[in-house]
Amino acid sequence: MSLELNIPCETGIVTALLDNAENPTAFLILAHGSGAGKDHEFMSGYARAVAREGISVLRFNFPYMDAGKKFPDRAPLAISTWKRVREWAGSNVSGGLAVFVGGKSFGGRMASLAVAEGMDSRSLIFLGYPLHAPKKENKLRDEHLYPLQVPMLFLEGTRDPFANPEILNRVVSELNEDSEVVWFEGADHSFKVARSGRTISEDGAGLAETTADFIRRQLNAD
Repeated sequence: MSLELNIPCETGIVTALLDNAENPTAFLILAHGSGAGKDHEFMSGYARAVAREGISVLRFNFPYMDAGKKFPDRAPLAISTWKRVREWAGSNVSGGLAVFVGGKSFGGRMASLAVAEGMDSRSLIFLGYPLHAPKKENKLRDEHLYPLQVPMLFLEGTRDPFANPEILNRVVSELNEDSEVVWFEGADHSFKVARSGRTISEDGAGLAETTADFIRRQLNAD
């Protein structure tokens, strides 16, 4: 069962959920996408499945989500929230384990911007990186990624309108050598595959094994 937590931030309090693994080997902090918060079925399915793989997961809301606002926080606030959650988790709940960070779409991109500004993380994990807006492939959100030295895992659907496969493959090939992209055939930006018969929760859970394998490889490389 997920443990409800309140994390003090500059805007007041952000809410979080902790899924503790049994005898955890690592700790993952996870942020949601722009349209749905930490309680969304996709986020729940993913977090709980990763915890079953032996990795504890803390998922949190950005301030706008807790406030019931429609539009995401601007980048400076989202980045500062990420930094505060990372700091708080390291002092209160990670138990000294290696900390990995990432998120769904917007949440993952904000995590990478926070890491670019010095936030500590063992690696970055993207659940559908929004490389560009749909049909705007000439405006990429990639410049801050190239200098990063942490390993990066991009989990992507082949039908994702936010990530042209050819372009994303090129971008990842130009990142540090420990970064990789894993494609999920037929999946859209929410990792939904037409006529798959899976629930939203199962769509999220389907990414857990790949995530856990990546984290274990990073730990073994230490």
